[in-house]
Amino acid sequence: MGLLLKEGIDINLIKSAFLAFFVIGFLLTLINIIPIFKNRLSNYTLQLAGLIGNTSFLGIPIALALLPSTTINFTIGFDLGTTLFAWIFGPFFLQEKSKSNNILNIKGLLNALINSPASRGIIGVLIAYLFQINEILGNYLWIPARIVIALAIIIVGTRLGIITKQNERILDLNEEIKFSILLKLFILPFIIFLICKILNFNFYQSSAIILQAATPTAISTILMAEAYGVKQKIASKILFTTTLISIITIPLIKMFMNLFIQTT
Repeated sequence: MGLLLKEGIDINLIKSAFLAFFVIGFLLTLINIIPIFKNRLSNYTLQLAGLIGNTSFLGIPIALALLPSTTINFTIGFDLGTTLFAWIFGPFFLQEKSKSNNILNIKGLLNALINSPASRGIIGVLIAYLFQINEILGNYLWIPARIVIALAIIIVGTRLGIITKQNERILDLNEEIKFSILLKLFILPFIIFLICKILNFNFYQSSAIILQAATPTAISTILMAEAYGVKQKIASKILFTTTLISIITIPLIKMFMNLFIQTT
């Protein structure tokens, strides 16, 4: 909310949010209707872990460190689109199936939407604009927003520390987990890269979105898996492994963007 109030809601934020929401939804649908993909990613925990990135706790700090402030709305927009999709459909997909599992749970979807952190941030911003206190509130929230972003990495490290305390071997990965990691760190960023080329985004716009797509698996995936008791160990392994590997892959992707996107 602090970042949104400071930078304002513009068309770039909306485009980026829609892009993230649409691409994740399209790929999730594609995975579940094509047998070869469904066999490799057989459950929603694997699929969400391969598509939902840690855009809030890692993506935004990385973008602030590597990109000019003019791209912040692209970064925030992608984060909002990803977060909205995760908290709207994640609980819906991961909840235990009831006898009425063939009936669309509209109430559940609405509750997930209202309880989404991204939704609450947007609602807060709209209220601030309604009462015309957006500029004042934005100035007050900008400092704590930057502090939270700067300290967000601690949450990631704490979570990883908890995972490493588990008795099970964290790097004992089966084929499904490896494919989910491949999807998150390589396939999804490449797909976003192609879309940016098709949409004719400039270098900084493309960089902002691709870096968000290249972030490791989001903490929200393990939180949802734990909340619904679905494949928690798988979610933990993917979170830990993608975060570890991203230390190498994110700088490589940034180098790729500098060498390839900027010169084309």
